[in-house]
Amino acid sequence: MGLSQDIKVAVDAVVFGYESKGNLSVLLIKRGVDPYKNSWALPGGLVLENESLEAAVKRELKEETGVKIDYLEQLYTFGKPKRDPRNRVVSVSYFALVKPNHFKIKADTDADEAQWFPVSKLPKLAFDHKTIFNTAEKRLKGKLLYQPIGFDLLNAEFPFSDLEHLYATILGRDIDRRNFRKKIKSFGFVEETNKMHQEGSGRPAKLFKFNKKKYDALVDDGFHFDIKFV
Repeated sequence: MGLSQDIKVAVDAVVFGYESKGNLSVLLIKRGVDPYKNSWALPGGLVLENESLEAAVKRELKEETGVKIDYLEQLYTFGKPKRDPRNRVVSVSYFALVKPNHFKIKADTDADEAQWFPVSKLPKLAFDHKTIFNTAEKRLKGKLLYQPIGFDLLNAEFPFSDLEHLYATILGRDIDRRNFRKKIKSFGFVEETNKMHQEGSGRPAKLFKFNKKKYDALVDDGFHFDIKFV
């Protein structure tokens, strides 16, 4: 029996954005073509014949949103039949966490608009993109517990409350601040500086900085830290 196969390969990107003291957001495009014309979706598209998956996802992001991201992590492969009404498409998804203010977004090619949306107020998404988004959000939350990502989202020197806010925002829960501070300090990759930070009329707060060398050594050794929630 001859095997007939006509499967296309696509890539989709879940790009999370976080600003200091802000909320977690995700980059979406408004589709300019059918199917799901005028619906919001994750940036992505079909992989070209002579293109690697990584090159495809970076190209699609650049074409549809104007955003260039150096590091995207592969998330999961979505391949249910009929996930695209046009033909059989298997999608390899990627995710990244970035500072939105580092990018100037502009829609191009088959996208009408590109926009950041708070993850708490997502519009209805095309295809199975809500499932892809949910998978990425779960991975991001899990990753924070065994790999302290996100330091590149903070200023070079930051009050400790900024780090607490980053974790609480991504995890979507209030953390036990005393336990969190003690735990982070015990790892040694966050160091106190002799500088202070004054915000509003409150008490000045000490500024901290991130020791990348210690952090990288910990990540290489495998690292798990258990956050206590309020």
